[in-house]
Amino acid sequence: MEWYGQMKQQERRAFWACFGGWALDAMDVQMYAVVVPTLIALWGMTKGQAGLVGTVALIVSSIGGWIAGILADRYGRVRVLQITILWFSLFTFLSGLTNSYNQLLIARALQGLGFGGEWAAGAVLIAETVQARYRGKAVAAVQSGWSVGYGTAALLFTIFFNLFPAQQAWRYLFFAGLLPAVLVFFVRRFVKEPEIYVATRRKIEAGAQAPRTWEIFLPPTGVTTILSTLLVMGILGGNYNILTWLPTYLRTVRHLSITNTGAFLLVNIAGSFFGYIIGGYIADIIGRRLSFMLFACAATITVIVYMFAAVNNTMILVLGFPLGFFPSALNAGVGAFLSELFPTRIRGTAQGFAYNAGRGIGAFFPALVGRFGDQFPLGQVIGTVAAVAYSLVIVAALLLPETKAKELAVYS
Repeated sequence: MEWYGQMKQQERRAFWACFGGWALDAMDVQMYAVVVPTLIALWGMTKGQAGLVGTVALIVSSIGGWIAGILADRYGRVRVLQITILWFSLFTFLSGLTNSYNQLLIARALQGLGFGGEWAAGAVLIAETVQARYRGKAVAAVQSGWSVGYGTAALLFTIFFNLFPAQQAWRYLFFAGLLPAVLVFFVRRFVKEPEIYVATRRKIEAGAQAPRTWEIFLPPTGVTTILSTLLVMGILGGNYNILTWLPTYLRTVRHLSITNTGAFLLVNIAGSFFGYIIGGYIADIIGRRLSFMLFACAATITVIVYMFAAVNNTMILVLGFPLGFFPSALNAGVGAFLSELFPTRIRGTAQGFAYNAGRGIGAFFPALVGRFGDQFPLGQVIGTVAAVAYSLVIVAALLLPETKAKELAVYS
């Protein structure tokens, strides 16, 4: 971690602001995943309905991410980051007040707007703030906050569901989702806009062409936008498929208790954390494209073994670590890669669209599991859908350019 010691004060502040935002974002999102079995039991939801709630939230997040990216190019990365954190915190809290499937669907959909927007603003902020030589490691370390947030959700799930009856515990869990709003005070006081963004805005105010929303679909940027969207769709389609359904698989197929489910998830989350950290290092060493292909293959093999092989629960516990490690290592290089693909004046718009459109389309993968999970063995459906998703990553990585350690320029 010597690269962290070489950071300037403002770089460190941006790092922790984005890390905290991503961790708390993940905590609020993954709260739904761990309460799915409870809501199925209490409300009689089908697996298809449970999958649809997760999918709708992710689809709406794609809209929120694009909007936040557009606003970040016009009004600043830091300002938009604050707004999105407040937004997803509020609607996570309101999810705990719902009393029906339809109410929860609406609350989670609106939460998705802030969820998508937070990544769009935060990923651009950290990529533009840190130095190019350790951008991959720094952005990946920020994204490891997802594992911290997921771990927090799993820990709170274990605590609340052991202290309170299930019909109350799931509400208290969502109420705790209001806590991320505290981070806004830190961001507002200590984090500044990246110098490259400020210089770009000055150039535009002096008469240079302002960013146009639809420019990201026109030559020469359009092909890059489409391919990067496909890349993200494969990565997140596979990852969300596992994240959404793993708690349900452990409870309903492996028949684990609440405490054991939390323990198994923590092993998976530990693997995820180290996957982000190590994945960022490898992306800086061997390049973005090769690391995507390497980890996509490893993630496919792991999920197939986990879901298809006839293994006991002890082996499932052990396999939980690589099941978390490889998908997260695959995702580790995305933030830096997308920032390096697009020019500064449209970076927020382009990166916000590519990541969140990929997220929105990839959101259909968990819904596919819900659709077929009642007809076929749940584990086999999860494994098949994840393998299809990760194959798309290899195709996109082969067609996109290498950008390792690329210096970001003012305006373009």
